[in-house]
Amino acid sequence: MTHVETRHAIHPGHAKGMDTADLRRHFLAEGIFTEGQIRLVYTHYDRFVVGGAVPAGAALVLDRIAETRTDSFLERREMGIVNIGGPGRVEAAGTGWDMAHGDVLYLGMGAGAVTFAGEGRFYITSAPAHRALPHRLVTVAEAKEVRLGAAETSNKRTIRQFIHPLVMESCQLVLGYTSLEDGSVWNTIPSHVHDRRMEAYLYHGMAPESRVLHLMGEPQETRHLFVANEQAVLSPPWSIHSGAGIGAYTFIWAMAGDNVDYTDMDFVQPGDLR
Repeated sequence: MTHVETRHAIHPGHAKGMDTADLRRHFLAEGIFTEGQIRLVYTHYDRFVVGGAVPAGAALVLDRIAETRTDSFLERREMGIVNIGGPGRVEAAGTGWDMAHGDVLYLGMGAGAVTFAGEGRFYITSAPAHRALPHRLVTVAEAKEVRLGAAETSNKRTIRQFIHPLVMESCQLVLGYTSLEDGSVWNTIPSHVHDRRMEAYLYHGMAPESRVLHLMGEPQETRHLFVANEQAVLSPPWSIHSGAGIGAYTFIWAMAGDNVDYTDMDFVQPGDLR
């Protein structure tokens, strides 16, 4: 079973007047990991798609969805898949890849139907592509690690880059994830925006009772969302995307837009936030 929800792009002036329910309806993706289903959110931010596939003992196939108006979902798209569950397997284009927890699979344009199986909980990201590039499994050991932050500022963290120019080539999709060390809670400080790209955050690895306070909005018009485990936040180009969590957590960041320059961002210092 495949379920697709469409989200339209929101102007920052519109977001200023939203209450909590409106903010959550437009920017928070809940319930995307449902056993026995593929659940996707098709956004009008750079036509980016996020979602989840949970086989739960029976293989799931993603092929055609009405929203793209193509014969196959990947006919004009590329895809990045992160396994946040147990051992799983993904098959496409006549090839299969066994994925351990934390591994990332890139599927290039034209890969055809995609089958998800095993004990995996597969986080799906996808963006339009202009040419076919080689499919590639990038294991945790093959990712590029960057360590940032400090215990004194409660933001000591490890960034792992997977679908990234320093690791492999893609059309416009950039993906990796960040894990906070024990005792650190803040992510993405100082905050930033990048007008040329949208971004999505998936928070996971959290206890059921834990939450991340995700800060969003224009730098001088901030808003917030309380985010639970395995929920995703859609971040428009005009919005910051920072947060602080209760207990350990990891967030997967994925971006699409005009370029694949990871450092193309405009920083906003804490003293300038409102």
